[in-house]
Amino acid sequence: MSIDVSRTGSQRHVADIFNSAVAAWAIGAAWEVGALDELRQSGKLDAQEFAARHGLDGPSTEGLFRALAAVRVVERDGSTVTVAAAFDDVYRNRAFVHWLSRGSAELFRQMPSILRTENRTGRFYQRDAAAIAYACRELDALCYAPTFWAAMERARPTGLVVDLGCGSGGRLLDVLRRYPGTSGLGVDIARPSLDVAERDAAAAGLADRLRFVEGDVLRLEPRPEFAEVEVITCFMMGHDFWPRDRCLATLSRLREVFPAARRFILGDATRTSGIPDTELPVFTLGFELGHDLMGIRIPTIPEWQSVFAASQWRLLRTNRIEMTVGEVVFELA
Repeated sequence: MSIDVSRTGSQRHVADIFNSAVAAWAIGAAWEVGALDELRQSGKLDAQEFAARHGLDGPSTEGLFRALAAVRVVERDGSTVTVAAAFDDVYRNRAFVHWLSRGSAELFRQMPSILRTENRTGRFYQRDAAAIAYACRELDALCYAPTFWAAMERARPTGLVVDLGCGSGGRLLDVLRRYPGTSGLGVDIARPSLDVAERDAAAAGLADRLRFVEGDVLRLEPRPEFAEVEVITCFMMGHDFWPRDRCLATLSRLREVFPAARRFILGDATRTSGIPDTELPVFTLGFELGHDLMGIRIPTIPEWQSVFAASQWRLLRTNRIEMTVGEVVFELA
């Protein structure tokens, strides 16, 4: 009896695609319930004991670890779960997977509808703002943190720092810890993210130095506290400024809204090019397709550089990171 090897290989490939999709959900869940951190610390755990200790359903928890085992993140022997070959890389990149499976799940679920031009009007897509903020705190630490802190050292903040699109406020908390003389102001359009930020600021004992404002960064109006801002930071949302005309208008408005600002540290992803489709790194495909679906154009680095002078900002330094999605940090004055 002959075996069609190509057919067998194709079927295995389809199974791997399907199982990887399920595993992406499992990775996001395993991070949130603490399983990834526990495995990182101890190298193994008992699935049933873990479920009982965290108030989780036993069979569902076993299924979660089975999904992780299917893609070689863990190995299972009965209810004993141990880290496997892919665990370290998955742990390092967990926030990318969480961004996809938790924060952007509804966006990709609605892809068939969103693709139709007749449906692309008004607020035609949804994402989970709190989950996006949860993932972006880790993404910020992984991709931007070293470059950001070097830029902050050059800025040397001593007064009020505002973070535009602050999410859950992690960057501001870190700024206030590192620079004791500073105070912080976070601006974000998503109330769920600000609820998390206010809770975390109180837990950190920094609520007296940190305030949060619900507002659309693209349409900010002057406020008394904005006049005191010394340093502006904005990370992972600058692409929302585009297309070009809107970006120019937004950057010009920020000069008016924050008249005393002497530094603007802007970090964001940029459009990648020249990477074969079959060699795309983690996050690139999801991030760029996701923003195509949302109708948000990701600019290139040269396109960014072309708008600063026209909007009354002077480009001091371009810091290229380009880890997965063409990350860059601009230092502006």
